[in-house]
Amino acid sequence: MAHKIFKSPMLKTFGQAKTQAPEPKRTVIAPEIPMPSPYRVDPLVRMSTPTSKWRTEAMRSHRSPTLLWFTRGQGRITVSGVTRGFGGHNLIYLPTKTMYGFEAVGQAYGTIVHLDDDPDLGLPDQPLHMRFSDLAQQNHINGMIEALAREIDQDAPNKARALALHAGLLSVWLNRQIDNMPDYDMTPDASRRLTAAFTALVEDGYKTTHKIADYAAKLGVTPTHLTRACNVACGRPASALIADRVHFEARRLLKETQYPVKTIGETLGFHSPAYFARAFQKHTGSSPRAFRKAD
Repeated sequence: MAHKIFKSPMLKTFGQAKTQAPEPKRTVIAPEIPMPSPYRVDPLVRMSTPTSKWRTEAMRSHRSPTLLWFTRGQGRITVSGVTRGFGGHNLIYLPTKTMYGFEAVGQAYGTIVHLDDDPDLGLPDQPLHMRFSDLAQQNHINGMIEALAREIDQDAPNKARALALHAGLLSVWLNRQIDNMPDYDMTPDASRRLTAAFTALVEDGYKTTHKIADYAAKLGVTPTHLTRACNVACGRPASALIADRVHFEARRLLKETQYPVKTIGETLGFHSPAYFARAFQKHTGSSPRAFRKAD
């Protein structure tokens, strides 16, 4: 925490010229991108193209609870800093502001479902990774998602209530699966629990805090121990997870807004445009302006 420095008022001396203190430098923060509709169902293939794999592979989060339903394809997914393999008919549940990213081998197919961040829905408060080999279970999941999508697409009376009821059924079903899935827990050991706690802090603080030591201090461990835990959980050091989250947000703001590059850098905790440009170039291989102009 920064300490306040209190200065006594300047004593006025007869005949002494009055000096005016320079105005403090203002930091311009980019406004948050407006929240889209609380309920959305989209194909996974829309999340990225061959030239924008960063939209799925880089660490990021959603501002509402999210389901990833993979129907075809395979790869690796990192949720809360913990990496596991995924395949067809795998379902990932992500509570609000859960950091994640996935790398598919080839193309992954399925659906991403965004739900309302409403405590009354009773959605689980922890990430889940579930695998379904039974055809009846697979059809049941498809049916629930398709019913929600139909309600989203039509403009019928009591739509908001109907959407909440569909989401409520999904919530009940998810909670029931926890008792039937012994391997749903993504943090079964101390290293993975520490990494998950670290990523939660990063998600809350990546716009202002980029140093591993600051996060380690909050967790009561050394930076070396934190980095060792992250390497066990996902094969990456803690610094890589921080940088990945910061630069996903930088790319998102560059592509989805018209905010000046300087403002984006200041929003993400970079104190000079040159420092932001160097860090962005190192992480992405492109300057911020070139990245914004590229297709």
